[in-house]
Amino acid sequence: MKEEKENHIQRRAFIQKSALFAASTLILPFLSEDTYGFVNPPLKTKSVPNVKLNNGVLMPVLGFGTFQLRESVCQQSVAEALAVGYRLIDTATLYRNEEYVGAAIKESGIKREELFITSKVWVTDSGYEKSKIAFETSLKKLGTDYLDLYLIHRPRGDFKGSWKMMEELYKEGRIRAIGLSNFTPAQYADFMKEAKIVPTVNQVESHAFFHQVDTYKDSKQNKVQMEAYTPFAQGRNGLFTNPVLAEIGKKYNKTNAQVSLRWHYQRGVIAIPRSSKKEHIIENFNIFDFKLSKADMATIAALDLNKTQFPTWG
Repeated sequence: MKEEKENHIQRRAFIQKSALFAASTLILPFLSEDTYGFVNPPLKTKSVPNVKLNNGVLMPVLGFGTFQLRESVCQQSVAEALAVGYRLIDTATLYRNEEYVGAAIKESGIKREELFITSKVWVTDSGYEKSKIAFETSLKKLGTDYLDLYLIHRPRGDFKGSWKMMEELYKEGRIRAIGLSNFTPAQYADFMKEAKIVPTVNQVESHAFFHQVDTYKDSKQNKVQMEAYTPFAQGRNGLFTNPVLAEIGKKYNKTNAQVSLRWHYQRGVIAIPRSSKKEHIIENFNIFDFKLSKADMATIAALDLNKTQFPTWG
């Protein structure tokens, strides 16, 4: 967690120096008509817009990620996110924190049907039988009898066997939506040669320095919702202090993080930022009371380096 601590210090110092973090915690209505299939939140409520997936299920466009959050830190962070208004919570077998996510959900008292819970089957659990056991284990740890979204974490191992299992559980109603993670357009095309059900989501690395243009276009063409699991690149390449994002943020009294999340939103990409700091959890939630101009969007488009910031994750 050393890297996260350093990014936190860097991010807070920059915010204080530039005096950008003055936004209220009140969520204002979003009035734009040019977002990609998103449904606007009711007036003056702590809610976020939804996107309708290709199977008709509504999914929040902004969620809370839990990667690298462990034990009591995870439980506390998820509890704070739920209190702020997040309803999409993303976890995975690999994260080893599902029981803590489940504990936070239970303690929140929020009705299960108001939440959107995502988990993922890892490579070592790939295959029909193994992934079925992994799914049941995730349910038990999370304290729920169904998932809103279940993803194949990476296109490795017998993931086609896993998908067959997921298709069956989807038909049984134990998973409301099934999808993929880290699939390239070529891998998706090969995958669809055998899949009987079209995936609803492809969760990939995406941020200001890696737009994933090909995946973005391919996802839209195939009506698969793109989701960004690293909307801040974990602070790599100086995202939280990037002068281009900062200059845009000054116009709206917003931080680099908020500009980044707003950019995802206006592209029609779901984002799941993660933080263990309450002030960041609140900050990341407040992106619906301003709108980036076309010029802003073009400026951010020019930041694309078209390469991953996490080469060891491949």
